[in-house]
Amino acid sequence: MNVIIFGATGMVGQGVLHECLRDDRVERVLVVGRTPVASVGVEDPKVREIVRADLTDLGDIEDELSGYDACFFCLGVSSVGMKEDAYRRITYDLTMAAARPLARLSPGMTFTYVSGVGTDSSERGRSMWARVKGKTENDLIALFPHSYMFRPGYIRPMPGVVSGTVWYRALYAVLSPLHPVLERLIPGQVTTSEELGRAMIEVAVSGADTRVLGPREFNEVAARR
Repeated sequence: MNVIIFGATGMVGQGVLHECLRDDRVERVLVVGRTPVASVGVEDPKVREIVRADLTDLGDIEDELSGYDACFFCLGVSSVGMKEDAYRRITYDLTMAAARPLARLSPGMTFTYVSGVGTDSSERGRSMWARVKGKTENDLIALFPHSYMFRPGYIRPMPGVVSGTVWYRALYAVLSPLHPVLERLIPGQVTTSEELGRAMIEVAVSGADTRVLGPREFNEVAARR
């Protein structure tokens, strides 16, 4: 299987990339993003990179995006302090700028999108981020027959995975001793970066019973492997 990862230097993307490099079912990985993966300590012959500042128009690299079996879209940003227009440009517009050409080039590919617990599929709720994520999910499901929306809650970063956001790193440092407690108190909301990555590969290989997966569902999918 040949896969594309968008956002491989973020915390979620790092976890997905590490699992792709470990899994012998994944033969080639194309990483598309703004930052080289060497910045997070990754160098591997499986990986080819396209590093570019502007991800809103991929027209000039379309020839390099064809022939892939799956896309793991892990780009994202916190909505804290953002206006809806700015958040939509990053969350919806950027995602669709990648998804539309991929759907045209490889309509049978599996497209997996990282959303979040609380995403609003109705697109009409009070929460700005949840509406925008809901719109993104809905349009991806309509675009790709084989697409899966992953809605993680609390993600426990495993060794080798580091968030690029300072306050996330501080939060994880504080919560790290509490991980066993969190897993007991809210087992349906906790996953690890490894489980998230394994689950994405599994749905690309074998599919899933539902198009929208929360932590409990994708933890079960990850356990297949």
